[in-house]
Amino acid sequence: MAAVSAGMVKELRDRTGLGMMDCKKALVEADGAMDKAIETLRKSSGLKAAKKASRTANDGLVGIRISDDSQVGVLVEVNCETDFAAKDENFRDFVTHARDLVFDSRESDIAKLLADGLEVEREALVQKIGENVSVRRAEVIEVTEGSLCSYVHTNGKIGVLLAMTGGSEDLGRDLAMHIAATDPLVVAATDAPADLVAKEREIYTAQAEDSGKPAEIVEKMIDGRIRKFLAEISLLEQPFVKDDKVKVAKLLDKEGAAVTRFARYLVGDGIEKEEEDFAAEVQNQLKDS
Repeated sequence: MAAVSAGMVKELRDRTGLGMMDCKKALVEADGAMDKAIETLRKSSGLKAAKKASRTANDGLVGIRISDDSQVGVLVEVNCETDFAAKDENFRDFVTHARDLVFDSRESDIAKLLADGLEVEREALVQKIGENVSVRRAEVIEVTEGSLCSYVHTNGKIGVLLAMTGGSEDLGRDLAMHIAATDPLVVAATDAPADLVAKEREIYTAQAEDSGKPAEIVEKMIDGRIRKFLAEISLLEQPFVKDDKVKVAKLLDKEGAAVTRFARYLVGDGIEKEEEDFAAEVQNQLKDS
């Protein structure tokens, strides 16, 4: 009998969308033959889930939970295919369950959570609601100083978890809403990954060299664009959405506060789909508050 490797199980799971145990069993029965294992699964009751797994799940909800002492927080994203399914009580219960599993275990590795039993529940939900469901990602933030704040937009499709020292609860919520609206990548410019900055510099260099200007001018143009890019992606350098005359860094200094970390999830972010501008919606809400 041919050995069934973890890589074979993963490949079959990726190709069918079915559970790991079902895929392993099918491969064992098929003596490691991938096509035969797929045929076996097609004949099984898992066929319905397999067909749905081939469809893109780019809608859904985010879930956030913070401990009573505000020292531990989790953020999860669970996807389905349509907003209609995202409003289904069974789907919402599953999001809450997945969020609580992450919180209780402090585990953000989705593969481990699925292997520990969440996959069985996911497959059952697929059968129940008639849409593909995917537990896409999770973040766990723990702090020993300061506290955690959060914001979930009214539609449940954008959420922010923020770690902050000093300041007030209201400030924390305002900053979380700011992050939801403006989508910074890092807290400070110095936190920007070197490879990201290098990639942007490469792009700006190509653009500037096409200008035909002298080398020293080109270098200044590149440096200026890099500074602008870093200011746009850095939370501290952004104008505060409730008062664009004040930068976030100045606001924090005035309040005696500091942001140490944040995580922002937008449902379906990075998955090809027809986008709705939830960030603009949050920004308008902030300005009206």
